[in-house]
Amino acid sequence: MGQEQSSPVDESVPPQTLEDRSVESVAKYIRDGHAKKIVVMVGAGVSTSAGIPDFRSPDTGLYSNLARLNLPYPQAVFDISFFRVNPLPFYTLAHELYPGKYRPTISHSFIRLLSDKSLLLKLFTQNIDCLDREAGVPEDKIVEAHGSFALQRCIECKTPFPEDLMKQAVSKRDVPHCLTPQCNGLVKPDIVFFGEQLPENFHRNRSLPCTADMCIVMGTSLTVQPFASLPSFCSDEVPRVLINLERVGGLGTRADDVLVLGDCDAGVRKLAAGLGCEKELEAPVGGDQPRAKRQD
Repeated sequence: MGQEQSSPVDESVPPQTLEDRSVESVAKYIRDGHAKKIVVMVGAGVSTSAGIPDFRSPDTGLYSNLARLNLPYPQAVFDISFFRVNPLPFYTLAHELYPGKYRPTISHSFIRLLSDKSLLLKLFTQNIDCLDREAGVPEDKIVEAHGSFALQRCIECKTPFPEDLMKQAVSKRDVPHCLTPQCNGLVKPDIVFFGEQLPENFHRNRSLPCTADMCIVMGTSLTVQPFASLPSFCSDEVPRVLINLERVGGLGTRADDVLVLGDCDAGVRKLAAGLGCEKELEAPVGGDQPRAKRQD
């Protein structure tokens, strides 16, 4: 289980907003109706319990296990210049990561619950796996900072590509091309590769944390900019909750920061218990589908 830890601020300085720096105090603050515009920021750590590896862990991360693809360097699989020359490694990887092979986690279900209860202002995610969508988080509540597998288009003329044809290509590890005859450019999902701009949706919503009344950060190293700067946009008196394996991004330095260090799902369960919504949280996604990795 995750271990709750106090933030390393001067304990002689009391919180400005919360009663104390605990999960119970965060839950009470939400129950009492003080948090109605919650921004959630997540990374790969909310999806690892679904069986999806994160990117940067030294031994188990995605980048450390790509030698079989004969890449010049691990990140080349997501490099737009390399993709133009050799797209096959990406589609080999996409075959393993494509939506439909994995189920949402408890952490994804918690975000959906916040939305169901009209408490979610916006979800900012670094993940490309679409598990938040599959968990039932409305599309208009999601900002996919690094894009996702949800849509795909030609990298040359930008013409959208049919989803059913993309699924067929990925299942066969084929490389799809634009259906516009005079183009025939390479097609890829709307995932932000190295060398590409972040989606306009991210830039349009980047300042939204300034208007939030609570911030929950889960499963991220907060090392990739500009995503890493998002928690700093929250006002000083706004509680910021970090549910993560380790302290990151300066979280814990403000009077109303709460650190819940450990497994994301365990930390979420503790917060859900304080909110009295454990049964809702544990309900199978879609009514009858378990949260487990599907087997091919």
